[in-house]
Amino acid sequence: MAVVDAMLQVLTEQVFTILKEQARFPLDFKDQFELMKTKLDLTKALLADTESLKEKKEVVKASLITLRGLIYEADNIMTDCLVRDEYEKEGSCTSLTFNKPLFWYQTGKKLKDVNSKLDAMERSLGNHLRYLEQSDHGDNTSQVMKCTAPDYVPSEVIGLEEDLEKLKGWIRDTKDKLLRVGIFGMGGLGKTTIAQKLFNDQHVAAGYDKMIWVSVSQVSSDRRIVRSMLDQLESHCSVSDETPLLHKLNELLKGKICLIVMDDVWKINQVWWNQFFSGLDGAVGKGSCIIITTRKEDVLTSMGVGRSQFHKPKELTDNDSWLLFRKSAFSSYPDAQFEKVGKEILKKCGGLPLAIKAIAALLASKSYSIVNWNEINKNFHELTADANFTPVMMSLKLSYDELPIHLKQCLLCFSAYPEDSEIQAEQLIHWWVGEGLIQGKGSKTAKELGYSYLSELVTRCLVEAVHRRGYDGRVYCCKVHDMVRELIIRIAEEESFGKFDEHGRQEMTGDSRWLGFTSEMNMESFRKSSKLRALLITSADDQVVFDRHIGSLGSLRVLDFSLTKLAKISTEKLMEWISSLKRLAYLNLSGVVGLKELPKSFRKLRNLQFLVFAGCNQLVKIDLITSLKKLVVLDLGSCLLYLPSGIEKLSHLQELSGFNVASNSRSPTGFKFCDLQKLVHLRVLRMSIGKDSEIKEDEREVLLKLEKLKVLSIDAQDCEDNNISTMLNIVSPPPSLRELYLKRYHPETLPTWINPEKLSNLQYICIENADIIDFQTSPKSVDGGVFRWNIEGLCFKVLRKLKLDWKNLEKDMLLLRYAEVSDCPNLRDPISNLVIWKRSVD
Repeated sequence: MAVVDAMLQVLTEQVFTILKEQARFPLDFKDQFELMKTKLDLTKALLADTESLKEKKEVVKASLITLRGLIYEADNIMTDCLVRDEYEKEGSCTSLTFNKPLFWYQTGKKLKDVNSKLDAMERSLGNHLRYLEQSDHGDNTSQVMKCTAPDYVPSEVIGLEEDLEKLKGWIRDTKDKLLRVGIFGMGGLGKTTIAQKLFNDQHVAAGYDKMIWVSVSQVSSDRRIVRSMLDQLESHCSVSDETPLLHKLNELLKGKICLIVMDDVWKINQVWWNQFFSGLDGAVGKGSCIIITTRKEDVLTSMGVGRSQFHKPKELTDNDSWLLFRKSAFSSYPDAQFEKVGKEILKKCGGLPLAIKAIAALLASKSYSIVNWNEINKNFHELTADANFTPVMMSLKLSYDELPIHLKQCLLCFSAYPEDSEIQAEQLIHWWVGEGLIQGKGSKTAKELGYSYLSELVTRCLVEAVHRRGYDGRVYCCKVHDMVRELIIRIAEEESFGKFDEHGRQEMTGDSRWLGFTSEMNMESFRKSSKLRALLITSADDQVVFDRHIGSLGSLRVLDFSLTKLAKISTEKLMEWISSLKRLAYLNLSGVVGLKELPKSFRKLRNLQFLVFAGCNQLVKIDLITSLKKLVVLDLGSCLLYLPSGIEKLSHLQELSGFNVASNSRSPTGFKFCDLQKLVHLRVLRMSIGKDSEIKEDEREVLLKLEKLKVLSIDAQDCEDNNISTMLNIVSPPPSLRELYLKRYHPETLPTWINPEKLSNLQYICIENADIIDFQTSPKSVDGGVFRWNIEGLCFKVLRKLKLDWKNLEKDMLLLRYAEVSDCPNLRDPISNLVIWKRSVD
């Protein structure tokens, strides 16, 4: 029940905020808030106890689902109180918003009711946990797990031949004393199969004095690993404590050329493994090799495997999938009908060998009836619950169970997206933050943490990166494997986040919390969806009417139109309905391309934190957003000529995109460049400076005052005016800047502040469509000090006048490890014909 834990954190912070401002609230409220804070702390402790139960009893599962409902109720109350507080600060509480006595009366009743229910639930859940603890007492025999090589059954390897040859080459050609090789990927991909094939290959074995296989798994202790290795080297070993065990192991391996397989490594004790490898490096003979298989990419890094020895098996091709399936399901070659249906079924296995074998075993047990096969193809989602598929789901669920709570809650959100969806990372992360699943921590914002969490899900092989940034691996677009999606929607259904039909498509119900709405769904169902918290319009047509008649959806926190395009929809009715969603935290209107202005009622969205208009190119009036004081991200794309005055009052703003720098003559009352200095929490700024812009000499310090700014993007709008160079020389960002983007810039010289002294923390620079003739890579000397670039990633595109020697750049930029270069004809070798450059690792 990962999402409950996340919401508890949000609620605790909200209660704390309210208690700090308690002078504003009636005395009875203070007591109820204090009581709720106590109960939330107790609930956290109870949830920690339930997480330790590997298999939760049905009564506990039901209690946790009910508890989550109570947490959501409490969240609604807290949000309403904080929204009302925003109105009172502004002095704008009216009959249109909150009637004060009635609001306090109704909210007080709700608080008492929720506290009473929480009290009953905590007693009930506590009793169940005590009962389970007593019933398990005395039956806690330790499980003896097999740590040696699993029984090996020789068989033809299908689709893994290239993997085997690549790894054999690494092993054969190594000059290392102890080569470390890592095989990583999602469960069921064939990692262990590849390692087994290598381990049992006679030609491979001939090169080693000793062969050791350790099945590490999730529960193996450091001591058990060493004991397993010793048992394979020597039948009787009398040493007892850990230090002599390692010493004995190194003695037995002294001077021996060894092949060691550490299969299925999950978590590691870094100190112990450092000690283990230190002894092993000194003991074994030259040419030894250790192969590590894992589902977590970072395990390989922690165990000292170089990235050049990382290997991730690919999913099987369609041909190899069919070959593996045919050999497992048929005694002879099937006829054309069975082949056609069989290949359609295989597409849903996504090239996962374990899933292909499972479906083959199931179909082999059925009578060879094309009707049966078609039925199985049609109801594949139900098929995953079949006993033959249990190993596949169990294998994938191990990866889910091992996730920390904050990653479980994020992964379950993928259940709202249709099969095979390619998901924009930013959209997904806005959802996570908007619903309260992620909170900022320390100097990191919630959005920055969101990117870290997504990256971790990718390294754990539960999410696939479709597109990522080259120099640091930040994920821009992602998807989940079909079989992982089957697991996710099964868990989401068990935990009552949504309901899915026999094809794995989401259905709308009164208990749904998240929904990916498609045009096939019935709008009438919205009337019964008051519990819905996230609504993604993944496909819809212009005939769909979004207005008050479909219901208020009063619990909604996330509303996203970016995955559709509604050109003819009535924007007036749509915006009237949206304005009624007072608890909304994330709103993406990019797909509403006909939107021209915001209604007055839009100012009621006081809980809004993320607002995205990118794509609304007809939008001309957004003055009312200056009332939305909780905004953290405002993305206007290229939809507005100038921003309204008052944007500087959005004191929580961390990201501003689409700021066209205005002049006094063009926008006398609008938001000016100098107003930026008041947005002291700004981390990301994307702005355009053109012929109608104005930046004065006395505004040189404006960006320097934004001490938290990390990303700056400047679009010079293809302006040929010489004044553009003067203005950009004034725009001097703070030393905190990490990323710089400059495009459509036509002066021949760069702004003077683009140098290693001024941008000492810059890690990435991207210059596109520019007429610059030089880029100074050499160190800069200032007052006796020497400043070098710390850039790690670089992008030069369409710089046809740039003259630069790449060898000098490599020598001067010692930290540069990744570059994208295209359409730069005057660059001198060795990169003139390359698009992607990576520094070679010696």
